[in-house]
Amino acid sequence: MSLNLQDVRWDGLFPHQPATHDLTEFAPIHLAKSVLVTGAGGSIGSALSRAIHALRPQALILLDSSEQNLYYIHRDLSSIAGPVRVVPVLGSVADETCVRDVFERFRPDVVYHAAALKHVPLGEMNPFAVVQNNIVGTSVVANVACTSRTERLIMISTDKSVNPRSIMGASKRLAEMLLHSMTDATTRMTSIRLGNVLGSEGSVVPLFLDQIARGGPVTVADPHVERYFLTMDVTVQRILIAATSYREEPGIAVPVMGDPVKIADLARFLIEQASKPEVAITYTGLRPGDKLQEEFIAANETIASESSDEIQWVTGPVVSAAHLATGLADLLEALNERNLTKLLDVLTRLVPEYQPSVYLLQQAEAAAK
Repeated sequence: MSLNLQDVRWDGLFPHQPATHDLTEFAPIHLAKSVLVTGAGGSIGSALSRAIHALRPQALILLDSSEQNLYYIHRDLSSIAGPVRVVPVLGSVADETCVRDVFERFRPDVVYHAAALKHVPLGEMNPFAVVQNNIVGTSVVANVACTSRTERLIMISTDKSVNPRSIMGASKRLAEMLLHSMTDATTRMTSIRLGNVLGSEGSVVPLFLDQIARGGPVTVADPHVERYFLTMDVTVQRILIAATSYREEPGIAVPVMGDPVKIADLARFLIEQASKPEVAITYTGLRPGDKLQEEFIAANETIASESSDEIQWVTGPVVSAAHLATGLADLLEALNERNLTKLLDVLTRLVPEYQPSVYLLQQAEAAAK
């Protein structure tokens, strides 16, 4: 008998993570408002959309580039009786015409920007798509939000943005910097860095359960790899806390985390839960862009005094909007030329702590020849 995700008892591996807030605490900024969720069909986007729907916005606009994912979340929310208008929009955040049309038609008061390409190894093999979606897409959404005088924009970022070793992490770090430079008194913009979410699409847990069901082996990159985890319920609450918090100074929200968990220990735990001690663990080596440990706060960032038991606010060096605009123009040029060498040069100039993987550097060298 296979072990399903819903059957896993996490006690013993993760400290209990209760969702400590009643959702109604987050109603004031959502009630009778127009709310846009980008990437609404993804794991976090759909969980966030369900939570926001319960807060009774006037309209909930679901934007996603995946037809199937958009269909499922729209179907689920449309089946709930109530006054909320649920609008599905099939399109990409990097499509400025589409995004402008959404803002002109629905005038969102609050935007949750969850649309992102987030798979590290797949991103290393598709760097242009990552930059197009994660950087250009964020720039489009943020610029249109500013011109539309949207009240607030919250982007879902990642711990991989800190000292990035993958193009995905570097793209999210630059997206954080873009929002930081654009926030003003009219449109408050912030990012929240998340670690791994238990059971989300593409996470290791569904992969391990599938490998266990097939009789193994369970593949782990390295015995020393460790990651931070939160449950989906707690993740959604942390996002809503960040969204409803008001700070005079722009910053990045970081959930207060427990200790990281070794991925090898997670694999052994799931094998034990499945009662299949015969399943072996195989170590495959770090993939391009992977790190042994992730970080949430960079050395040049400081924790603000407004931090709480659930959310820390961090601030760091401010990069001028003019410098970022020049860099973004150079990135667009590299994208249009499909020039990987130029793309990496611009990214490392804008995000100096980014160290491209050997794989990407080899691909750039090969393309240049």
